This record gives sequence, structure tokens and C-alpha cells, in this order.
Amino acid sequence: MRSFTWMSFRAADGTEIRYRYWPAIASSETPNAVMLLHRGHEHSGRMQHVVDELALPDVDFFAWDARGHGRSPGKRGHAPNVATLVRDLDDFSRHIAQRHGIAVREQAVIAQSVGSVISSCWAHDYAPQLRGMVLAAPAFTVKLYLPFARNFLALALRFRRDITVHSYVKARHLTQDAARAQEYTTDRLITRDISARLLLDLHQASQRVVDDAAAIHVPTQMLVSGKDMVVRRKPQLEFFHRLSSARKELVYCPGLLHDILGERDRAHPIAKTRTFLRTVFAEAHPPQLPAVERCTAHTQAEYDALRKPLPFWSPRRWGFALLRACLRIGASLSRGMRVGYETGFDSGSSLDYVYRNCPEGLGFFGRWLDRNYLDAPGWRGIRVRKQNVEALLQSAIGLRKREGQPVTILDIAAGHGRYVLDAMEPCRDLVDRVLLRDYCPRNVAVGDKRITERGMQDIATFQRADAFQRDNFLLLRGQYGIAVVSGLYELFPDNTIVQESLAGVADAVPLGGYLVYTGQPWHPQLETIARTLHSHRDAAPWVMRRRTQAELDRLVADAGFEKIDQRIDADGIFTVSLARRIAHNAQSSGWIPHSMRLPEPTATASDTDAEVATSLEREVQVTS
Repeated sequence: MRSFTWMSFRAADGTEIRYRYWPAIASSETPNAVMLLHRGHEHSGRMQHVVDELALPDVDFFAWDARGHGRSPGKRGHAPNVATLVRDLDDFSRHIAQRHGIAVREQAVIAQSVGSVISSCWAHDYAPQLRGMVLAAPAFTVKLYLPFARNFLALALRFRRDITVHSYVKARHLTQDAARAQEYTTDRLITRDISARLLLDLHQASQRVVDDAAAIHVPTQMLVSGKDMVVRRKPQLEFFHRLSSARKELVYCPGLLHDILGERDRAHPIAKTRTFLRTVFAEAHPPQLPAVERCTAHTQAEYDALRKPLPFWSPRRWGFALLRACLRIGASLSRGMRVGYETGFDSGSSLDYVYRNCPEGLGFFGRWLDRNYLDAPGWRGIRVRKQNVEALLQSAIGLRKREGQPVTILDIAAGHGRYVLDAMEPCRDLVDRVLLRDYCPRNVAVGDKRITERGMQDIATFQRADAFQRDNFLLLRGQYGIAVVSGLYELFPDNTIVQESLAGVADAVPLGGYLVYTGQPWHPQLETIARTLHSHRDAAPWVMRRRTQAELDRLVADAGFEKIDQRIDADGIFTVSLARRIAHNAQSSGWIPHSMRLPEPTATASDTDAEVATSLEREVQVTS
């Protein structure tokens, strides 16, 4: 049995997560790492046999005890939400890179069940440049045998903060290996409880990542069980077919239960996993972000569909018409809705009102209506985005100060400037100069007033400028160590003008400087917004083209920046990232230019199970 060492890393919220580290026992030219993610209820010790049986002596293995599991702290089976677990995984990967010297692009993941959902969300939300990931029986939809179980839990959570659910899963549902089953039954570190709130959040996160799996480009192998009594197969296959990964492989395991890698007859999936890992680690070139053109296809099709009016006979057309009428009536009572109709729902004035988060309206009913308006998922995400922008901006200020560099900040589309000015408050003495810009005269006037009210005229100025004209950055060349682009690029579907803007930002930021930028890789109300609300630009329908995180990171990388940190809200709507300027152009930064496209995605099935896999595809009626 390969020996391990107990170690720990500190998550973003300060929680100390324990993990087992199996160092490589054979030398290799380039160090490689595999992160092992256990199933729900379990812990890292249940992954020891995977390390032993994969027989990869030149690979370092790392297996965590997720918070609330095993030897890690936290209430058993509980976590704030899935987004926290995903952030923990991102922190884990960065810790391995910093503490053990194995870069993220030399890492891979083997994840089981709930761990597979966490890994998939990480690949979707953070776009890490992994060598690959193996997803064993991903729990995209857990089988809850009680009818309407999720509905009952959701109703109960309206009256209680949380509920603990005891798992029905027994050892016989997981494996036919008698020794493994006995270990599961007697293992005191296994917790059979799970938070009901976390269980529902897991379901929502799974739906999101399955629906938008086309945003994932990480090489992926999926192991599908033939006799799974714990999770459903259809979402697994839908996820697999939607993946945009250039390398993806489906391995069907007939006769095996949920614990595929711990089953009695696990030699076949273990061998397939070993081969997949050997293949991705042997690639001559480290993984790269895909070319921008590869990232836009599915979101562009979505955008084009939203721009077209619905057919006259469509019930959805009339449903949205009724909703528009209700919103118009609501605007006479709710101040937030009225501001949106007067200035555009994506305007600086509208966002400033959302940031304040103080409901106003005509009477009690108007304030109640405004409260519901402000609590919409998108507006909740906007407020979390503001907090994340401020946090990463303060982080960049601290980095510049520690590096002995002047702290100069440029915001190219600041709106009213609230989030930059708020971020400066606790570290005002550290900032040397701030330049806020916006194209809208109203925003410039309000922003000037804000600067005066806060007594920041000595260090902050506000001017009108177009963020998409590179010529407007010429006089700023190399003068600003920190640039901020928040809530701007999400409003424009065309990458050409975004590239022009980022080129201007790169002109203004010297090597070693920082960029704080936001994105919107997902939105649950995309069609509702497009069919009912209007933008500040010519009062046109507010139709948004989502940019996947991989697409956004690639645009930023081509401008000469490298992402070093990222945050995202619990609903997975808005990301905020921090990047460091490392090069003058795409070639010198080591990124592949657009002209060098990656190969088109190819899907393969296990050679011995190809016919079975094909029949499964017909079963769920999904297409590539």
C-alpha cells in the first residue's frame, strides 16, 4: 500500500481543509498531480485503493476530506453551498501549485458522484487549464425515491433555516465487493447525514452545468454505471454529449453499481482511467485555453435565438407580453422598476439603485414589490459581484504596495463609480491616484458629485471617454498599475470591440500591473430579461450574449494578462477575476494565437462497450 502524509490547506474563508498526499515514488521529467474527490458522505481514506490500483508511480496524488467530511472541520454533511465547495477545489488546486510546485496545467482530477458535480462546476465556472478529469458516476440527479421529495424539502426550508437528511444509501447500493461494503458499514468517518439546503443546491448546480456543458473544454473521461441505484443516467449522457472537450471518452460499465472504481469487477474502469491519465499527461503541449472562436458557438446561437421575436401563435409570446404589462404597472409603484424603465435596466443609475439595496415604493405594497424586484437572482448576483470586485481590487492594491509600486487605479467604465470608491475607503491612504471614466454624461456628473461628497478630489478624477476606442488610452500608456473593467463586456456581444478595449487597457497597464474584470458565464433568467426588459442603448431589448469563462479568460490572455484569482456568486451568474500583465501580446505570453485552432471535439466510447454506449445514446435520445 502506497504511503501518504496528512497535510492541510486554508480555504478562502479560513477553513482548514485536511488532505492526504501520496508523493510520487518514481521520477519524471515533468511532475504531474491527480486530485481525488470522494463521494458525498465519505472521505479521502476511501480513495487509497484507487492510488494503489492505478499504479502510476511517477504521479503525485492528493485527496481531500471535503469540509464537513472526514477529518476536515464543519458540521457533518454540511457546507454553505455548492459554490463554496467549488471554491475550495480551486483553492486546493492553487495550493498544490504553490506548496508542491505542480502547476495547474499539470494536474488532473478523478472525481466520484458528488465529487464529479463539484469538479464539473469548477471546470465550467473557473475554466482551469487541467490536463483532464475523470468523472465516475456523476451525481447530476440523485434518485430520491420519495415522490416530490425535493418539493417537500424546498417547502420545509421556507420555515426552517436548514434540515438534516439521513441518507438511504446502504453499502449494497454502492458495491458488490464484500470487503468494500463491510468497510463502508463500519467506517466511523463516514457521515450519512447531508444538509437539505445543500442537497437542493447540488441539484440546481447540476442542472446548470448539464445544460451548459458546452462551456467546458477540459479533456474528460466519463465512467457510467450499468446498475446505478443512486443516481440517474440520462443527465450523465446529456452532459457528455454537450461537452466541447477536444478529447472526451465514455466508458460504460455494465453490471457495476454506483461505486464504479470500488466495485468487485473494477479492473476494466481502473485500466481505462489509467490509460486516459497516461494519455493526457503525455501530451507534448500543456493545455491551453481554447481559441475564442471555439468558445462562442453555443452562446452565439442562444443570442441569435433571443433576438428573434417569438411566433404569433406561441403561448410563450403572450406570457411574456402579460409579464411586460405587469412590470409596467409595477413601475408605477416600485422605484427600482421605474428607474429601470427611465434609464434602462442595465444603466449605471439602475445598477447604483440595485447596489444600495434599499426598497422604495408607493406604500407598503410598493415597497414589497420593490423588495421582490431587488431580490431577483440577477440583482442578487450583481450585489455579490460588487463585493467581489471590491475584494479583488483591495487585493491588487495590497499587491502593488508590497511590490513597492505606486497604487494608481483606472476604471474604464465606472458607472457612478460606487464600487471603486467603496473599495478605496478602508485603504484610502495607500492609493496615489484614481481615474474613473464613463461614456454616459449622466454617470460622469453623478460620479463627480460622489468624489466631492467623499472628499477625494485630491486623488480621484472622473472624465468622459469611450472604453472601446483604443486611441482614448494612448495618453495613459503605462501609467496605471491597476485597471478595472466591471459590468461592461457582458453588455456587448461582439468580441472585436472587446479585443480593442482590452488592447487599450494593456496600453495603460505596465508589465506586472493588474486587471480586475467581470464576466457573466450563466444567467437563469436570460430569456425573461430579453423578452421583457430594455437596455439603456436606444431602449432596445436587453438581449445578452453570455461569455463562458474560458472565452473571457482567453480574450484577457490574448491581451497579455494571466488570471491569478477568481470569485463567483452562489448562483454561478457573475464572475470576478484578477489577472496580472505578463506580456505585450499573445505570442510573448505563451498563449496560442487565434489562428492556431484546437482540433475539433471527438467523442470515443470504450472499445469493448461501443455498441452498449450507442444504445444508451438512443435511450435518452440525445445527439452530439
